[in-house]
Amino acid sequence: MNTEINKEDLECFDVSFDSSPANVIAMNAVVKNGICGSAMNSNAKAANQHAFSITVESGDVCNQKKSGRCWMFASLNVMRLEVMKKLNIKNMELSQAYPLFYDKLERANYFLENIIDTLDLPLHDRVVDFLLSAPMGDGGQWDMFRSIVAKYGVVPQDLMPESESSSNTHDMDEYLTKKLREYAMTLRASDAEGNDISALRELKDDMMDTVYRILCISLGKPPVKFTWETYDKDNKYIRIPDITPQDFYAQYVGLDLDSLVTVINAPTKDKPYGRTFTVKYLGNVRGGKYPVKYLNLPMDELKKLTVAQLKDGQTVWFGSDCGQFSDKKGGYFTLDAMNVQTLLGTDFPMTKEERLDYGESLMTHAMVITGVDLDDNGRPTRWKVENSWGKEVGKDGYYVMSDDWFSEYAYQILLDRKYLTAEQSAQFDTEPIELQPWDPMGSLAL
Repeated sequence: MNTEINKEDLECFDVSFDSSPANVIAMNAVVKNGICGSAMNSNAKAANQHAFSITVESGDVCNQKKSGRCWMFASLNVMRLEVMKKLNIKNMELSQAYPLFYDKLERANYFLENIIDTLDLPLHDRVVDFLLSAPMGDGGQWDMFRSIVAKYGVVPQDLMPESESSSNTHDMDEYLTKKLREYAMTLRASDAEGNDISALRELKDDMMDTVYRILCISLGKPPVKFTWETYDKDNKYIRIPDITPQDFYAQYVGLDLDSLVTVINAPTKDKPYGRTFTVKYLGNVRGGKYPVKYLNLPMDELKKLTVAQLKDGQTVWFGSDCGQFSDKKGGYFTLDAMNVQTLLGTDFPMTKEERLDYGESLMTHAMVITGVDLDDNGRPTRWKVENSWGKEVGKDGYYVMSDDWFSEYAYQILLDRKYLTAEQSAQFDTEPIELQPWDPMGSLAL
């Protein structure tokens, strides 16, 4: 074949296509039903049943709707179980709009401070381009969430319910993004005029006042102190009076934020196992207590840690590339969910390492593992996953994740540090290697 596609090439392609009747059958099916609809494997359901030898009781499935807050929903779904246990409550939700408010506020400040920190770089430097590419998105990481919780606490959903802008964040994000890019331009212009840092931060104060106003108008004002009333499983009335969000977290959630650590599986040559990593410019709370930090371990160690925490009755927050070989409606994250290879007549042979290196895969979504099925030798065969897409998908919102899919497309778990071995714990305490802002391990779960 030459550098250009010519008529002879097209004729060869056409002859090759028509040589196989299966191609014509596949074409007719896909034109009518799409690739995924035509490739669906009807046997996947039987091979991946909703039955697990270990299950942790959890609340009703939540719905993040048209927002990229999976990382918040997954974190709050882990935390609400502590409230439910302490108060003997069958089900409750912690407000997802409350941390959204403060994440947006802190993220705006974080962005503007990053713009100030990079004033000496040319406008079209790759770092500045990266910062300007998405000043106000929804996605995030666990360490970003716990930084918000450490500073602002949590509240029951009744005290700050969903709004149109929290359930559908597009418009709010769009106008905040417009303002932040404008503010970046203003700060860089002011610096170019010779104004000092104190003058720039005076400008930033006015900018943040506007951001706060937009957030209050969009989401409502977050409570500073509240009284919560509810009922327990026995229909006994509960009243918690005059409490701050910070005290509510301390008294009724109580998870030690310091002891919760993030472990990843990134089998690439630039990320040796047993080392910790952070990502430049990844965060939300300026001066926050919890910078992003991961310990990279082999996948079999991630699975052992996950099983250990589940056996103790604790769910596990995890991040994965959920769009890969999955049946969203049916509720299956399995490599055999679709026979795409047979339908299209080609394989997809890239390894996990190669997919990370070449931009084919990264973490896109956070969920909660609430169960696992172990074989007679104690090895996992499939996992129970609580999603945040509502009850209309999967089995009342729960998914089955096959163990081989977990190996290929899961990237991150959150667990109590006590489950780490002594060697792993020592490794976690090492100084992290700083990754570039665009590294795949800096991706944000949506």
